[in-house]
Amino acid sequence: MDGPEGKQIESAEEMIGRFLGELNSQIPHWKQSLDQSPSQLEQIERAVHQSFARGADMLVAGLLAITMVSDQLQRAEQQTRKNYSRPLAKGRERTIAVRLLGGMFLWVTTLYCPPKKKRFGRDDKPRVGIDLTLAQFGFGKAVSPALQSQVARKVALCPSISFAHQELLRDGVQLDAKTVKRVTYQCGEGLLALRTHRIEQMRQGKLPVGDELAGKRVSVQIDGGRMKIRGPMRKKLKTSEKVDDDGLLIEDSPGRSRKVPKRTYQTDWREPKLVTIFIHDEYGKMEKKTKATIDGTLRGPDAIAEVIAMHLHRLGAAKALSVTFVADGAPWIWDRVSWIIKMAGLQNVETVEVLDCCHAVHHISLALAALGLSKEERNPLYRQHRTLLRNGQWRRVVEELSSLQREDDPIDALNTETSYLRHHGEAGRLSYVSFRSRGLPCGSGAIESGIRRVINLRLKSNAMFWTAENAESMLQVRSQVIPDQWDKAMVELAEFRRTVAYDGYQWTPVETSCKSENSHSTAT
Repeated sequence: MDGPEGKQIESAEEMIGRFLGELNSQIPHWKQSLDQSPSQLEQIERAVHQSFARGADMLVAGLLAITMVSDQLQRAEQQTRKNYSRPLAKGRERTIAVRLLGGMFLWVTTLYCPPKKKRFGRDDKPRVGIDLTLAQFGFGKAVSPALQSQVARKVALCPSISFAHQELLRDGVQLDAKTVKRVTYQCGEGLLALRTHRIEQMRQGKLPVGDELAGKRVSVQIDGGRMKIRGPMRKKLKTSEKVDDDGLLIEDSPGRSRKVPKRTYQTDWREPKLVTIFIHDEYGKMEKKTKATIDGTLRGPDAIAEVIAMHLHRLGAAKALSVTFVADGAPWIWDRVSWIIKMAGLQNVETVEVLDCCHAVHHISLALAALGLSKEERNPLYRQHRTLLRNGQWRRVVEELSSLQREDDPIDALNTETSYLRHHGEAGRLSYVSFRSRGLPCGSGAIESGIRRVINLRLKSNAMFWTAENAESMLQVRSQVIPDQWDKAMVELAEFRRTVAYDGYQWTPVETSCKSENSHSTAT
């Protein structure tokens, strides 16, 4: 802790003694300050907590020093080297600086093993080695697991990285803003790499199957959000200044004195796809004391379909009592449900497709609005047909709305809405009476809430523009924080880093739409 050439730490007791010495020297100062000005209690209380945070780091350093020379750790290192996903070369010792939760720098000597080089031919595998010693403790890149967890979680919960940086400083975590950003995105990229690894395992039939959803009623709700993605930088085009009728410059025109940037970027709206998977009770509500699984991606419908299939497979949905898919009327969702069922192995499970009741009712309103009726004429018809639809009489709703069509001048918008209701009714997604009697959810409130809490409150805001990579990383981090799956995700990430070599998280989604010729062969 005194630098790379400093004295080696011998024991935890030694560090406790050093901390007590530092503490005894500070107590008189705190006592004097509080006697002179009792109103300074808040500042003194923070100073005391920061001192004890340093003391906690000193104790952790002592515990690490003891453990790193133990025979048990060396055996664990060799076991990790043996079971690593690719062959490793002979290790070499190196000294690197790592940071602990309280902000203390610690110089540790760790065993680093680079990957073995291929004797012949080109090596197209990741050229990423592993610090065997640090991997046993779950270290990230030069940060302890607790520090990585606190920083990434704080950034996910705060409205911006700058705000999170300020809050971390108030908590005694002395990091600069760039380090906070780096740690957060590295954590997110690690979680994305873990997800990609699981998808590859699912494709190969090697993904382990759990029992979390076994014997349960499962709801899968899917939807898309909105956020802005920042494009590449480009030169700012010059705009002509305003002139009057005589061709003279208008010196006091609005914005004339404002400095114009030389470079700018284009922003485009993108739709991140989100899914929430949870266990529901006999009333279609999420069971208490259970946690949802939330995930999302900006890579399109095929990518989110693979993500959904992967989660259903690994959580054991093939052993569930029923799996209910709930969504709005977006074709990209329903075109992929059959592929998800096949890939997740749900052929022997009762699967139900439900169109969110609120979206269905909204299309009745759109159909009546297309007729040009007044509010007084439209409202009674709307309430009548809304009740019929909720009672499962979608055929009568379609017939009565179609009977209002003009024969001489057909209204295209009315045909569109009635076709929408007929299509989903024939697909069995409007049988709300049957759904309620079987205890199935009829609404997509869970995913609407997920869109708001995961995306809108953090990734969608005025003047907030993301690069695609950072948005994907933040979406993954926030998807673990919001449903309270964070601690479990951190344990899984540490185990993944300890066993699997990875270089990036990108993967090429397969065709999953039922309209694609390749989707059926891929799922078999």
